[in-house]
Amino acid sequence: MRSGRAPKTGLLPGVSNMAAFPLLFPLLAGCVAAAVHPSRHRPSCRIVGTSVACSDLSLTSAPANLPSGVQVLDLSHNQLQNLSRDSLADHMGLRHLDLHGNKIHFIQPGLFEEMRDLKVLDLSGNRLNVFAQAKIHIGPLSAVKSLDLSSNGLYTAMSDFFLNDSPSLVELSLNSNSITKIAQNTFSGALSLRKISLHNNVILEIEDGAFDSLDGLSELDLSKNSITCITDFNLSRLRALNLSRNSLELFQSTRSAEPYHLAFLDLSENKLPYFPLLPTNNTIQHLDLSRNRLQSVEVMDMADTKMPETVLTHLKHLDLSYNRLTGLPQSFFNTMMSLEVLNVSNNCIISFSVTDKDLLPTAKIVNFSYNSLQILFLGEGTLQALEELFLQGNDLSTLAHRTFQRLPSLNLLQLQNNLKSLPYRAFANTPLNLLDLSLNPGLEIHRDSLAGLEHSLVQLFLRENNISILNTDMSSLRSLKLVDLSTNHLTRLPAWNRESSIETLNLHNNSLVTLDRTTMAALERSLKTLYVGDNPLSCCGNLDLVRLLQHSAVVVPDIEAATCILREDLEPVNIEKVTREMCRGRKKAHHIIVIVVMVFLAVIALGLLMKYCKSRKRKRIRRFSA
Repeated sequence: MRSGRAPKTGLLPGVSNMAAFPLLFPLLAGCVAAAVHPSRHRPSCRIVGTSVACSDLSLTSAPANLPSGVQVLDLSHNQLQNLSRDSLADHMGLRHLDLHGNKIHFIQPGLFEEMRDLKVLDLSGNRLNVFAQAKIHIGPLSAVKSLDLSSNGLYTAMSDFFLNDSPSLVELSLNSNSITKIAQNTFSGALSLRKISLHNNVILEIEDGAFDSLDGLSELDLSKNSITCITDFNLSRLRALNLSRNSLELFQSTRSAEPYHLAFLDLSENKLPYFPLLPTNNTIQHLDLSRNRLQSVEVMDMADTKMPETVLTHLKHLDLSYNRLTGLPQSFFNTMMSLEVLNVSNNCIISFSVTDKDLLPTAKIVNFSYNSLQILFLGEGTLQALEELFLQGNDLSTLAHRTFQRLPSLNLLQLQNNLKSLPYRAFANTPLNLLDLSLNPGLEIHRDSLAGLEHSLVQLFLRENNISILNTDMSSLRSLKLVDLSTNHLTRLPAWNRESSIETLNLHNNSLVTLDRTTMAALERSLKTLYVGDNPLSCCGNLDLVRLLQHSAVVVPDIEAATCILREDLEPVNIEKVTREMCRGRKKAHHIIVIVVMVFLAVIALGLLMKYCKSRKRKRIRRFSA
């Protein structure tokens, strides 16, 4: 495997032995001084069996008063600067030594050669670039299997001074350094390596053959670097390759019939315009191409010549999200007989159809969210294993009558779109467990749209749909436990009976004045959580709700916004503070006002009657006088 070649930078000028001597002298002097004058007052370490933790104790050297037989020693986050035989003389039998987060800039050559049981050595977060600048080899790491040199300010070729004689090394971390190039001989002293991590460097170039001598290499992490292209990828024994967060514009494997063991390939967050040219005889199971610049799923070579489609019979997980795809032809899935998860969210796809029942036979999760879908067609007998379908954030306004009825395994459906109507028995024949129909303003739901989900539907979301009246019959949905009707214009609730099993009901931000007494009584048996804030509730018209909130275990997360109106001329009060006495006093005052008004009206009527009678009497007197 080779990558784009970087220009010479001159970051590592040569240093002669004589030039290195002035640098070594103060380091050696400091080392001797630390050994002769150890600190007299040391904080105590934590000892558990053969493990000793001396982390974050401001130590300047390894403690000398530890029990014999220590196998694990943690000296991380201290003030160690120099490591010598004297400072570690009492700890030659260690199996695990953690020196992370110190200020180590000098290690006595050959120090770890005598630690014949040392398997794990963590030197990350130190200043080993100073040691490497002196061009001194650390000496044999004959027994070390895991070595961490992360965050040491190491430049290109500096790692050679630590890896030159590491025959047992299996796992190596060089993360977060300043390496710009992987040379052909970088790992020549550690031929047993199986896992290498070079995350977060500034790698521009990988020389041809840099990893070829590592027959056992199975995991390689080159993420977050500056690699622009990979040509002639030939690491057939590699099982996991991470090239995410680079600047890749091309990924091309060698065209050979040799079997490749690569199972995990991460090419996310790059600049790939086309589908990568993968090994012909591959076993790839997980392929991540998200956040690239894919305009199509065609495979192109370096000369922009269209190549045959790659056979991906082992592929289980494919992520194409956050690209620029406008279409996804059915032929693309011809060889993906094992695909279980397909993510093409956040693209520009307008239509998607599956007409061949032999396509995507094992697909369990399909995510088409946040595209421009206007057409969705699923043929008879297709996607029979599909369990979760995400379609939110598209332009679907209508659905074919049997679109979802043909999916016998579907248990989760996200339909937050611009749907205008929901067909009769839209989800019959499915074991749908979660249905999200939110964010469909003006959605018309047929009374029997949810028929067929009586024994399966558990969660139903209908928020932000501008619904004022919900005509759908929900009383038959006996498995329903969560209903979200928030941010609508509901003036009344749908009918529920005592067989309801609803545990969470969200009525937040609606136009509810009173909650039907019968409905509340039906819900009270199972209800555990209720959202009812931001409604123009009547205090005295919802005394059953007041009792429910004050004398039951029902939780109201938005209780601070749950207010009600006691009288039109008064400010709303929190519903928890309402008492029956408030309403009784209001009723008494209401009765008095009614009586006063009636008496007043009676007096007026009596006065008018008396006036009328007097008027009639005068008329009679006048007729008699005539």
